[in-house]
Amino acid sequence: MKRLVRYKVKADQVAENERLIREVYAELAWEKPRGLHYATFRLDDGVSFVHVVSYDSDAASQALTSLPAFKAFTAGIRQRCDELPVTVELAEIGSYEFFGTRIATGA
Repeated sequence: MKRLVRYKVKADQVAENERLIREVYAELAWEKPRGLHYATFRLDDGVSFVHVVSYDSDAASQALTSLPAFKAFTAGIRQRCDELPVTVELAEIGSYEFFGTRIATGA
């Protein structure tokens, strides 16, 4: 299963949103769940975010959503957003090494 989630945060919430996202990636680096492929991007407007996730199994899906850091991230999303998250299912037509094996957290 592949999904894309997009949303827009309030300008004064960008740093907090990014902090919470980085905590999710730190926890993922520690837990190393198998079958989960996940990436987060901030768009060039500075306030829009896109999360792309792919699960190899239902267990991999639960590995992400059960993380305490992910729960903390989602707990306050409504208050941080100007535009609430919209989730769409992705039907893959093709890809080339889209997800690597290392976890990158950006700078």
